[in-house]
Amino acid sequence: MADDHALVREGIAGLIDAEPDLVVTATAHDLPSLLAAAAAATPDVVVTDIRMPPTGTDEGIRAAAELRTVQPGIGVVVLSMFASPAYARALLGDGTEGRAYLLKPRVQTTDELCAAVRAVAAGRSVVDPAVVEALLSPGGGPGNRLLDRLTAREREVLELMATGVSNATIAAQLFVGAKTVETHVRSIFMKLDLADEANLSRRVAAVLTWLDDHR
Repeated sequence: MADDHALVREGIAGLIDAEPDLVVTATAHDLPSLLAAAAAATPDVVVTDIRMPPTGTDEGIRAAAELRTVQPGIGVVVLSMFASPAYARALLGDGTEGRAYLLKPRVQTTDELCAAVRAVAAGRSVVDPAVVEALLSPGGGPGNRLLDRLTAREREVLELMATGVSNATIAAQLFVGAKTVETHVRSIFMKLDLADEANLSRRVAAVLTWLDDHR
């Protein structure tokens, strides 16, 4: 657990450590101490604030990138006050597996954080819906030709996926059955060349493809 504020760091570490299946092996207060602790303890997951010394800018993102290279088996949960599209793209740009981007104000319970830790440990991905909404903000940029493979209905489904809602909610909003939505989702994964990835990672990767087309 890495955070430059001692009370926050020890408080979150204590909450995680209280879970019967989770153990905090080390804490850190800046990027160098985080990377050193990860090298020494080789944890399954690092939970880190996005901004720490030495620069107080993007240390959590830099840690995730470094770990992807030198210790690729370690998952990273980034905690942030900011629903920043740039941060999210930087975190997930080299792969969504074993990565989570959570907003501190929206982590209401220990269960939410610990569920993200468990998901990342299993190689899955978690992205706060508010971050997805921020990524959906209008902007310029060239379209992603992969999306041309999708039917109009599949694009509707993917657009709703990008807001963070479940398949059941998508079905209700489109007035179709849940199985119909599942069929559309499978087709989206295949057409976006995501057929071989774990289900949650595929969902995140599909959403990122949509977001890249609408930034």
